[in-house]
Amino acid sequence: MAALPIGAVAPDFALPDVTTGEVVRLSDLEPSRALLVLFLCRHCPYVKRVEGGLAQLARDHEGSGLAIVAIGANDPEAYPEDAPESLAAQAAEAGFTFPYLFDETQAVAKAYTAVCTPDPFLFDAERRLVYRGQLDGARPSNDVPVTCEDIRAAIDAVLAGRPVPTDQRPAVGCSIKWRPGNEPA
Repeated sequence: MAALPIGAVAPDFALPDVTTGEVVRLSDLEPSRALLVLFLCRHCPYVKRVEGGLAQLARDHEGSGLAIVAIGANDPEAYPEDAPESLAAQAAEAGFTFPYLFDETQAVAKAYTAVCTPDPFLFDAERRLVYRGQLDGARPSNDVPVTCEDIRAAIDAVLAGRPVPTDQRPAVGCSIKWRPGNEPA
């Protein structure tokens, strides 16, 4: 599966929010100047390591023009911790202030070419991809503080109308858990 290229338009979606049950569409996130789409789950140690930092990132950017949405796309039959009810509990425990959606068919994850959790995609006001990479250098196996510095630099650039840094290190995490027979080509 080829990665969604820089400059690509954000694929559309209409998915249920695990906390409210309401359907959230890409168009509902207008007219933000930047959009961060995060592919997350609950069971992954990489996500567990950074979820507090993501909640802080959202709080730090309230009213800044940044919209954030998380999407869980893992197969909940194989990974019950990643079922919608469990994701709702994760959102509450982590203090997420952004919608957390569930991609039951995994079609949205495929459209975004998500490969792992966490997998962040940052789009500008025209909904063109400007950053796809790691949040920061924190990993479950190291003592690097969770700062979200890489994604923060990209967000700050978009909000200030500056070019996004081109040094984009790939996201690292647990692979998306595809339903049997649903793996991307």
